[in-house]
Amino acid sequence: MTKPVTLHLRAEKKPLEARAALTPTTTKQLIQAGFTIYVEESPQSAFNIEEYRKVGAIIVPEDSWKQAPLDRIIIGLKELPEEDTFPLIHEHIQFAHCYKDQGGWKDVLSRYARGNGTLYDLEFLENDQGRRVAAFGFYAGFAGAALGLKDWAFKQTHPDSEDLPGVSPYNSESALVEDVKKDIASAFKKGAKKPTVLIIGALGRCGSGAVDLLVKAGIPEKNIKKWDIKETSRGGPFKEIADADIFINCIYLSKPIAPFINYDLLNKDDRKLRSVVDVSADTTNPHNPIPIYSIATVFPKPTVKVNTTKGPKLSVVSIDHLPSLLPREASEFFSKDLLPSLLQLPNRKTANVWTKAEKLYKRHVARLGRDQKL
Repeated sequence: MTKPVTLHLRAEKKPLEARAALTPTTTKQLIQAGFTIYVEESPQSAFNIEEYRKVGAIIVPEDSWKQAPLDRIIIGLKELPEEDTFPLIHEHIQFAHCYKDQGGWKDVLSRYARGNGTLYDLEFLENDQGRRVAAFGFYAGFAGAALGLKDWAFKQTHPDSEDLPGVSPYNSESALVEDVKKDIASAFKKGAKKPTVLIIGALGRCGSGAVDLLVKAGIPEKNIKKWDIKETSRGGPFKEIADADIFINCIYLSKPIAPFINYDLLNKDDRKLRSVVDVSADTTNPHNPIPIYSIATVFPKPTVKVNTTKGPKLSVVSIDHLPSLLPREASEFFSKDLLPSLLQLPNRKTANVWTKAEKLYKRHVARLGRDQKL
């Protein structure tokens, strides 16, 4: 190492967010490489604080990052609480959700600008080939497909006046799969046939995770319609979505596109579609290709009803932290992929993955405009 680096893992504040950017496994590897790691106590983390202590991390109180020395890099996952407005003075590594004109993006970004801090957004950390160095896509798709199947099965066994009950994180992937299988079996006992599932973005990380869950849950390959750029190149909306039982959106939205579905297709007596899972969850993005809902759902209330005038009841799952359904496995998967880039932090002023992220941050700060009050 050319210069020692101190990372401070902050406790997540988003409700029910149990994942961590650093796991005990990657914390141990970083410490062995010469890093100093502080880890905050967290009441909602899937990892026990003693797991971090055993590998050599320094344990500190929750929220202590706010008073931490400037030389610490603050690392977390999800966005900071909206009610907080104080300037951010540190270097931060996290998902900030403020580069694609999301609702309130100026308020989020201005906090870094006002504090002379820096944001390295995890969503935009890229290697020299322009590919993301780490992503939760696989487990986002996996969990999203699970909830899509659970919602579809629930509709087969309950009246339309009832909504899918809340869900809690699972201890393992196998536990989630077995739970979904039980729900599907109950639907079959009521006479339901195996559903047809259409996935857009099926060739990416997210789509592959969705396919993996569907197969493990017993959905035949012939019932899984895998769409990607080739199938969507003609432009939406697509009637095939309304003809499927479940639609799972796994695309990464980088530019405006035509909507995938609209109310003209949904308000038909012969519509089969019952459950939509928007894994991308670009709820506040003005170019959301699924403009049939307007709120992000949460684990305690995972679905929102679509106000259709014809056809069967239709609901959307739009949870923006789906991998938290499998917090330990998702965290290990992500943190392992992120580790090589973290090991470059001592040279972050020259290492491409970090210099590109800093340039991107500065470019978006410039978008705030001269008249934006910093």
